[in-house]
Amino acid sequence: MKIKDILGALEEFAPLALQDGYDNAGLQIGLAEDAEATGVLLSLDVTEDVVNEAVLRGCNLIVSHHPLMFNPVRAFQGKTYVERAILKAIKNDIAVYASHTNLDVADGGVNFKIAEKLGLQNVEFLSPKGTYTSGNKELMSGDGVIASLPAAMSTREFMEHVKEVFHLKSLRVNNANPKTVQRVALCGGNGASLIPQAIEKGADVFITGEIGYHRFFGYEKEILLLETGHYESEQYTIELLRDIITKFAPSLHVCKAETNINPIIYL
Repeated sequence: MKIKDILGALEEFAPLALQDGYDNAGLQIGLAEDAEATGVLLSLDVTEDVVNEAVLRGCNLIVSHHPLMFNPVRAFQGKTYVERAILKAIKNDIAVYASHTNLDVADGGVNFKIAEKLGLQNVEFLSPKGTYTSGNKELMSGDGVIASLPAAMSTREFMEHVKEVFHLKSLRVNNANPKTVQRVALCGGNGASLIPQAIEKGADVFITGEIGYHRFFGYEKEILLLETGHYESEQYTIELLRDIITKFAPSLHVCKAETNINPIIYL
């Protein structure tokens, strides 16, 4: 199995043309044309420790959600974690690929996986963006999703449900207190800009990884806001990537990185 074939499967699911203009998804390190894949290591981010783990586990392809080279790299001196990870990957002939905003907005992408984990039904895009072609199908892309719980929950019950699904000890919430929650809008990562669309579409609650202090103001009478943390909101992206790759190549060695890459520590 060649690395280029694996990347082709990922790009059929989430074409690179879907990525936002500021993004840098795709193959960042490696010559994929002729290289045979020995294994795939999946991670939300790429650090030097993740590259070390790929070496130890016999994987010559790392597929991450967040691009290793998101901003321009002007020198390769090993002074930053990005430079060190790049140098180590090159020295060990490891290809590094990112499926980022293209995977966020694809049909069945990151936000659909989050909705699945929460047990939501009738999932649709919160903010549709346009159609694209995947294989022989024409699909819709979009930002965030909106869906429904099978049955209404109390606010407290729903918040405890979210904490359990995302393995959280705490949530950051605003002062809204709807009697029940059933209509749920969400967006992995930093989706705070979608709060107005969630309100417009009648959501009882909006869940995202990052909201920011000032955006918590002013919505108390309109919608319940839940902030989970960026890493926590996107943790199931690894499962999504694994599903895409193993469906295409069932016998390929694919593993989730055990390295903890979350830079935020809760005390």
